[in-house]
Amino acid sequence: LQPTISLLPQTPRGDGRNRTQPPPLGFAAAVGGGKPAATAAMAGHGQDRKTIDLEDGWAFMQRGITKLINILEGKPEPQFSSEDYMMLYTTIYNMCTQKPPHDYSQQLYDKYREAFEEYIRATVLPSLKEKHDEFMLRELVQRWSNHKVMVRWLSRFFHYLDRYFITRRSLTALRDVGLICFRDLIFQEIKGKVKDAVIALIDQEREGEQIDRALLKNVLDIFVEIGLGNMDCYENDFEDFLLKDTTDYYSVKAQSWIVEDSCPDYMIKAEECLKREKERVGHYLHINSEPKLLEKVQNELLASYATQLLEKEHSGCFALLRDDKVEDLSRMYRLFSKITRGLEPISNMFKTHVTNEGTALVKQAEDSANNKKPEKKEMVGMQEQVCNFILLHL
Repeated sequence: LQPTISLLPQTPRGDGRNRTQPPPLGFAAAVGGGKPAATAAMAGHGQDRKTIDLEDGWAFMQRGITKLINILEGKPEPQFSSEDYMMLYTTIYNMCTQKPPHDYSQQLYDKYREAFEEYIRATVLPSLKEKHDEFMLRELVQRWSNHKVMVRWLSRFFHYLDRYFITRRSLTALRDVGLICFRDLIFQEIKGKVKDAVIALIDQEREGEQIDRALLKNVLDIFVEIGLGNMDCYENDFEDFLLKDTTDYYSVKAQSWIVEDSCPDYMIKAEECLKREKERVGHYLHINSEPKLLEKVQNELLASYATQLLEKEHSGCFALLRDDKVEDLSRMYRLFSKITRGLEPISNMFKTHVTNEGTALVKQAEDSANNKKPEKKEMVGMQEQVCNFILLHL
């Protein structure tokens, strides 16, 4: 379905004056035939060129559009030839360069949009509404792909409008008109169901199920592309809901884990969750979602339960320091260093631990001195023990 750019009739760039006529191609042989009179009108040169009525010219274009739709729908239809393409392009060119009141540029611009609207209402939207969940997502991806092909072809058939009429009047470009039709008539209609289906699959993956990540990537790309250069559709119609769902999901998990798990086990789960959420961004979410997503997970799993987690009686920060659990302490530092002021309670506990242990050693030395007069060798050993402890915990 990809027409070759070199097939475009050569019309000069600039203000459109002294334009060179394209080849005198009629439209009778293009798609489905036509009246001889119409063919003769298309084939005229310069001042002798017969005027093409809007009705006749659009009837010819409509046959070309129908042929394109049949191809997209998988119906038996021969592919476009270069001659077909040239005839369709030339039809638009001739209808836009006739003398007033037979310059139909505005009418053709309107009919270009109407062609998309009619196809969407009659075929595309019904096919999406009859499907649900993952099946709807697959249908949406296919329909979006087909729609972009249709936009690409029709914008080339109507290319002359883009080069002169649209430019002069500062109208919306043909490509954007086609995409806006999809956004307004399809995306706005089903975006809620699409969002729900995508988030449901993400939650399934969070629970350990296998999902089609490529499908999600294709669907979420639509949210981005439909914004025509901005991220409003992705952020407002999907991301905001994903972040809320993420908050709710990990809030429930944290409430359970904080009761059931030791501090080290809890931290292992939290670290794994953060890792997997980051992977999701790499696989199908937009890169802009990463900091927002990780912030939600960190807040629910770590910030909200920092005190309970760090002060767990037999496995919290004090226990890890006491037992020299270097790996667990390292994990604790990695996790809480990413949270605003997350290391403050840990540093306070560390300070308390060092003070208490150092005080205990000093007291032990004093007790030994009071009970008996230690030999010089024993006193030196005790002093070294205190110094080593302090150095170890600095």
